[in-house]
Amino acid sequence: MYAILLGPPGAGKGTQATEVARQAKWVHIASGDLIREVRKAETELGQLVRSYYDRGALVPDDVTIRLVLDRLNQPDCRDGCLLDGFPRTVYQAEALDAALGGKGEQIHRVIAIEVSEAELLRRLGGRWLCKVCGQPYHTTSAPPKQPGVCDLCGGELFQRPDDTEETARNRLEVYVKQTLPLVNYYRGQGKLVEVNGEQQVEDVTKAILDALAVGTTR
Repeated sequence: MYAILLGPPGAGKGTQATEVARQAKWVHIASGDLIREVRKAETELGQLVRSYYDRGALVPDDVTIRLVLDRLNQPDCRDGCLLDGFPRTVYQAEALDAALGGKGEQIHRVIAIEVSEAELLRRLGGRWLCKVCGQPYHTTSAPPKQPGVCDLCGGELFQRPDDTEETARNRLEVYVKQTLPLVNYYRGQGKLVEVNGEQQVEDVTKAILDALAVGTTR
């Protein structure tokens, strides 16, 4: 089975993809990890990825598609895999469908993790880190005993620019504009299953596995 996991920033998609792949004994392909891995390679493709990555530019669709399709052609993906972070756009989804269709394969199921905007902003906008030891905290779910001070080492806490509520709103806007149309794309194909992402982590995992009709190893 070939499956895709969709979800906005803060939905826990990466965590769920890792756990679902572990329990189902599937190959897990995270596009971000794949880009970082290929970037290190002394190949033509690695040099191409570096030319964008190292100057902070987004890797173009055509390059990302090429990366993922090359990975899908490897022997361990012969019986399927779980895709995480790809496709991000309908254009990428159409390219993926065309490539799989050329091999007589297809995407069988697409899981969309649903989380309210308020909850996403809460998760994304309240993260703080210790300047000294790097210990993470969260304004509501894991606050320090003393505001602004690390429980472990007494270091000063700070908030990264990408952990502010303003940045979180921007990230969600990008998701809605670019990636949310994929929900309608796969719904139209009858492949989409929506899962409540505001449950306990293990309950979300079970719901995804049930939607994929895959038994757990527990």
